[in-house]
Amino acid sequence: MNSPGARRVLIAPDKFKGSATAAEVAEHVAAGLRRVAPDLELRLLPVADGGEGTVDAAVAGGFSRHRSAVTGPVGNRVQAAFALRGETAIVEMAEASGLRQLPDGRLAPLDAGTFGTGELMRAALGAGAKTIVLGVGGSASTDGGTGMLAALGARFLDADGRELPGGGGSLARLASADLSGLDSRLAAARVVLASDVDNPLLGEHGAAAVYGPQKGAGPQEVAALEAGLANLVKVLSQSLGEAAQQAARAPGSGAAGGIGFGALAVLGATRESGIEVLLDVLGFDAALENASLVITGEGCLDRQTLHGKAPAGVAHAARRRGVPVAAVCGRLDLAAQQLAEAGFAAAYPLTALEPDPARSIVNAAQLLERVGAQLATDLLSDFPSSSTVPPETRCDGRSHS
Repeated sequence: MNSPGARRVLIAPDKFKGSATAAEVAEHVAAGLRRVAPDLELRLLPVADGGEGTVDAAVAGGFSRHRSAVTGPVGNRVQAAFALRGETAIVEMAEASGLRQLPDGRLAPLDAGTFGTGELMRAALGAGAKTIVLGVGGSASTDGGTGMLAALGARFLDADGRELPGGGGSLARLASADLSGLDSRLAAARVVLASDVDNPLLGEHGAAAVYGPQKGAGPQEVAALEAGLANLVKVLSQSLGEAAQQAARAPGSGAAGGIGFGALAVLGATRESGIEVLLDVLGFDAALENASLVITGEGCLDRQTLHGKAPAGVAHAARRRGVPVAAVCGRLDLAAQQLAEAGFAAAYPLTALEPDPARSIVNAAQLLERVGAQLATDLLSDFPSSSTVPPETRCDGRSHS
């Protein structure tokens, strides 16, 4: 810490899934800070890494929310939203095509599709977007992005010239793809695939094998989805040539059930780190100006955090500017050395205040305010190194992550 008199604090957390949005986390931490040090200069900038909560974080950062009724993963109508500022739109796949949009939570590994995501992109283009940041994560489908592309004007046909139904289960019957009807506005638009997933489309590390089981696919369904995706690459190669094969091998093409492949191969998307592109569009560097401390966090600080998730991205960006970073989290599963190497000066898990995970989730708001108060106390006393808390138990299904 620069000095005991440090007064500027940037609060940039991700969501605590299941208990608090990123904006709520920031507000509660700020309330605790103000209780102890009312004269602190605080800047709240909730963040996200492209997955669930990305639109909320963008809106909290100054984007406007645009709501639209779109097609859900299995043809159900859902209310979704994208965020817009100027000519930049943030489209969150989970808003339209995520697991949370499945009726009654019933998994549909063969039938779920991404048509609604394409509808959101089309709405963003209609609102004047020239850059579309496509945040992926929490996907319910494994359709290679065909649903998204169909909503944007592509046609995927069987041997009789009939359009295929949505979902990855029908892709084995794909005989031809007509891309001539793609929305003409895409030619003047830039699409950014915001994802830290580096899986290819096919194979043992591909979309079906790795993520299919999370969407309810058993071994036979995984095999069927894999075969369908391979056929999709073969058919698209007829019109795109080697570019389709290259896109299928590209890191990130397996993201979110292969929507990464559709975006890379057909829309000419560029893949960027989810947190890095979101920090850029949210103006993180400008918000960091003259900050003496950055506070970030998420539901569970663990090994996954270190591989491109929001808190690690915040810590990396702040460390480049020499600004120390503290993390708040529901649970902590990193050793002190791992925290230090990732750029965190300290970590404050809620379980240090409330060991019971269920009560910690229910009482997250009050606990975050207590953590904020402790952070203010530590800040005013030059942030002692003893504030780094030893690792706690590993996250489980009841955690905040």
